[in-house]
Parts: sequence; C-alpha cells; structure tokens
Amino acid sequence: MNIDKLRAAESLFLYRYPGGFANEEMQKIGKRHNVAKLSEFANAALAKQRFERRSQVLDDIVKVVARSSMVSMFEKPKFRNWVAGLGRNDRALLADGFERLLHGNRERGFTDLVDLLDEAKLAKWSLMTICPYQYRPDEDVFVKPTTTKNVIRQFELDLEYRPRPTWAFYAAYRDAIMRMKAAVNPALWPNNAAFTGFLMMSTAVGTHD
Repeated sequence: MNIDKLRAAESLFLYRYPGGFANEEMQKIGKRHNVAKLSEFANAALAKQRFERRSQVLDDIVKVVARSSMVSMFEKPKFRNWVAGLGRNDRALLADGFERLLHGNRERGFTDLVDLLDEAKLAKWSLMTICPYQYRPDEDVFVKPTTTKNVIRQFELDLEYRPRPTWAFYAAYRDAIMRMKAAVNPALWPNNAAFTGFLMMSTAVGTHD
C-alpha cells in the first residue's frame, strides 16, 4: 500500500467535502444507495435462524440483490430468474452455500457458491459479495471490478485481480481495505462501501505522481 497516495487522497477529499461523508453533498449521494436500510433488512432476513426456511431465505437473498443500487441492472433479473428456475436440490445447495458464507465455514461457502453460480455464468463478484457486505457493512466488502482494479493500481496494493471470484482474493482485498481504513480519518468510512466509494472517487480525480 502506498500510504503517501492514500493520505494525499484523504486530504483532497476532506478539502472538497469538509466532514467527509457527513458533508451535505455526500449525504445526498448516500441516500441514493440506501445502504443502511438494506443492511437492516439483510440483518433480519439473513440471520442464521432464518436459514431453517430455505425457500423464504432464498427469496430474501433475491430481494437483497434486487434492491441494491450497487448490483448491475443486467445481473439482477438474471439472478432472480435463475434462482426461480432451480430444482429443489439445487435450491437447498444454494441456501446451504449462503448459510456457510454468512454464518459458518466462509471459505467453503464462498467456493461452493462460485461453483453453483458458474453453471449459470453468474459467478460474478457483485453477486458473490453483495449479501456478505449488506449483512456486515463494517466488516465485509463489496467487490466492484472496475473500482477494485483501480484501487489496486492507484494505491499499489500487492494484489492481483481476477474476474473469477476466489476466497483468497476476497479475504486479502478485505484485509487491505481494513488497513487502509485504519490509516485515515473515520469521517471517510461510515461503512465499507462508503470507504471504497471514497477510494473510487480518488482514482477518478487522480492523486498523481
């Protein structure tokens, strides 16, 4: 991580938006994404005990995907239609994968879900990370390919992005984001999506050599 570039980005962002994400302009942007309300829904709908009713929890997972402003409009109906068309056994496997990803052996759950989604060509970073992020917005991260690649490049992270999701990359990227958060003003990270939003804006405006 290039700490000098990170601190330069921090200074520029706070100069443009005094108070960080508490700034009125940033508050307006935040309302469009509705992270807090969707996280509240996800925390109730995807709690461990809810997985006892697999059909209902899968419906709620589809709702999390559908309601998120961070997931592509092209991916939402594809995911919804795929889940709706699954047979009973595959629905059980999908629910079990999400339960492990959120509440159990997270690496195994992640890998199982990638294998399932890959059959429908839906093993996308957005679909793999939206539920963990909305369930734990201060601990997990949402991986948006373009943003992630730009953050790695701009801040010189020792990571190599690949289109196919892997737990190894996810865990390493999440750890890098947490280290970066710890190095800057808390006004830049009301949640992890906001922080990666700050990083995205920083790569767009540039903190050049």
